[in-house]
Amino acid sequence: MAKHTVLKQYFGHTDFRPGQEELIDGILAGRDALGIMPTGGGKSLCYQIPALLLPGLTLVISPLISLMKDQVTALNGVGIPAAFLNSSLDSDGFRQVCREIRQGMHKLIYVAPERLGNEGFLALMQEQNVALVAVDEAHCISQWGQDFRPSYLKITAFVDQLPRRPVLSAFTATATAEVQEDILQRLALRDPVKVVTGFDRPNLFFDVRHPKKKDDLLLALVEERREKSGIVYCATRAGVEKVCDLLNRRGILATRYHAGLAEEERRQNQDDFQFDRKAVMVATNAFGMGIDKSNVGFVIHYNMPKSLEAYYQEAGRAGRDGEAADCILLYGPGDVSTAKFFIQQAGEENEALSPLEVAQIQARDYRRLEAMVDYCKSTACLRGHILDYFGQAHGPTCGNCGPCRGQFVRQDITRQAQMILSCVKRVRDRLGYFVGAGLISKVLRGSRDRRLMQLGLDTLSTYGLLKGTTAGELGHYFAALEAEGYLFTELEHSTLRLTPKAGEVLFRGAQVTMTRRAEPEAAISAPAAAQPVEDSLMAALKATRWKLAQGEGVPLYVIFSNATLADMARRRPRTMEDFLEVSGVGQVKAEKYGRAFLQTLADHRAGEEE
Repeated sequence: MAKHTVLKQYFGHTDFRPGQEELIDGILAGRDALGIMPTGGGKSLCYQIPALLLPGLTLVISPLISLMKDQVTALNGVGIPAAFLNSSLDSDGFRQVCREIRQGMHKLIYVAPERLGNEGFLALMQEQNVALVAVDEAHCISQWGQDFRPSYLKITAFVDQLPRRPVLSAFTATATAEVQEDILQRLALRDPVKVVTGFDRPNLFFDVRHPKKKDDLLLALVEERREKSGIVYCATRAGVEKVCDLLNRRGILATRYHAGLAEEERRQNQDDFQFDRKAVMVATNAFGMGIDKSNVGFVIHYNMPKSLEAYYQEAGRAGRDGEAADCILLYGPGDVSTAKFFIQQAGEENEALSPLEVAQIQARDYRRLEAMVDYCKSTACLRGHILDYFGQAHGPTCGNCGPCRGQFVRQDITRQAQMILSCVKRVRDRLGYFVGAGLISKVLRGSRDRRLMQLGLDTLSTYGLLKGTTAGELGHYFAALEAEGYLFTELEHSTLRLTPKAGEVLFRGAQVTMTRRAEPEAAISAPAAAQPVEDSLMAALKATRWKLAQGEGVPLYVIFSNATLADMARRRPRTMEDFLEVSGVGQVKAEKYGRAFLQTLADHRAGEEE
C-alpha cells in the first residue's frame, strides 16, 4: 500500500501538509527523524502512516495517559489496530493487551516513558520486531525545555537493549534552536531528517488584556463564547477552584483539573470536557500537554505562564481543527510574583542537581520569564513577538492579534518620563540600591507608607511629583518606558532599573511617547471569520454527530471534526462517492457514518425545496 493510499483510506486527506511527506519518506527509508511542527500541524501522521507501512510494531512514547487514550480511540475509530499500556488498565486489561501484542494484533503501542524501565515490558519488546520508536512531546527530554521529564532520558538506554535498533523519531511543537539541538544529542539520532515547518498558527487570534478586575473581564469573554468549548488556565490550584466556582455561579458549564484532585475525579472531569458535557475546563498546567480535543474554540489564561514556550503550548490547545480560535491572556502585575515563586520553588526541590546547575537553570528561567513579561506588555504584533522568540521570520503585522486589529493612540509622556526616571535615579543614589516599581510608585504619588518614611524617601525632590496619578496609570508609564528601552525590571530581585538609554531623556531632551489601546477595556477584537456556512445545516450535521458519538460513547471529534463538518456543508455530497471527497472522511468512517450524514443532508435539501 502506498503512503497516499493510507492517507486517504484511513485519514480522509488527499494531500500531505507541509513537512509531513519529507519526514514520512525519511522514516520509511530507515533514517531517524526530528519534526518540529505547530500544534495541529499533523505530527502524529508522520509516525502513524509509517507504522502502517513498516513491517513490525511501532512504539509511541507519550507523556500523558489521557493523550494515549485519545489517540488510540481515534486510531481504532478509523480501523487502525492500536492499544496502550499504562496504569489506567487493570491487571486483566494489561495482560490482555500483552497477549494481543504477542499475537501481532496491533501496529501501534502507546506507553509512558516511565514504563521503559520496567523489566517485564523490556522483555516483551525484545520479543517483538520493533520497527519504529516515536517520541512525542520530545522537548521533555531537554533540561532546557519547559517540561523536562527525567524519565525521557531512559529512551536511548531502552532502544540500545532491543535486539535490532529501530528507526527513532522525535516530534514536538515548541522547541527553540537550543532545545532542538539537545533533542538530537540526548536521543542520539543518527543521520536524522530534520524538518522545521515553522511555529505559526494563522487561525489563532492572540491578545493580551490588562484588566482592573480579571473576574469581570473573564466572565464577559466566556459569555461571548457560550457556544464554544474552551480552556481557562490558572497558575494555582486555588485559582482553579475560585474561577471554576465563578463560572458555574454564572450558569456556565465548567469543570476543573489540577494535581490536587483525586485521580478518578480528574479522569471524570476530563471526560466531561472531552465529551462536551462541560463547555469549559478550568485547569492548571497539569492539564494540557498533548490534549487531543480538536474543537477547542478559545484558551484564556487567567494568569501569565512562566515562559513563552509554556504559553504557546497551552494556547495551542485551541483551534486544532483549523477553525478560527481565540488565545487571550489576562495580565496583572501579581502574575510576575507568582511565576517567580514557582521558579524558586523548582530550584529548591530539585535535589538531583548541583547548586551550580540549579543556578544555571534558574537564570535561564528568569530570562524566559522576562521574555514572557515583554510579550504581555507589548503593543506591537503579538504573533511576531512569538515567532521572533522561536527564530522564525515574519512580516511586520499579522492582522489577527489584538495590537494589529485594535485601535491605538499615541500620547506624549515626556514630562512624566523625566519624573519617573529621575525618581528611580534619586532613590538609587539615596539608598545605594535599586528598589521595586511599587516603592517608586509610592514615592511619586506622595504616599505616607511607613517603610518609605523610614528610608527618608519623602525628602527626595521627586516625592509627590505625580500626586493624583493612580497606581494603574503609573504602571502603564513604567511599561511604556520599558518598551522604549529606558527602564527594565530585573525580575530575580523585582527591582526597577535605569538603562544607559535613560540619559537621553534625563539630560538630552529626548521625547517619549506611549501607545495605548483606544477601545474600552472589556472590548475584544474577534478574529477574522472564515466564510460562514449556513447555520441550520451545520446545526443539523452537529446534531447527527452528537447522536452517533452518544451511541458509540466517544468524543464528538472522534466522529468528525468541526472542520470536516464545515467542508461537508460546503460540498453537500449526495452519494457515497461524493462523501469520500470531504476532507477528513476516510474509507472506514464513510462506511460507518456516511449513510447517517447523507440522510441529514438530504433532509436539509428537502426542507429548502418546500
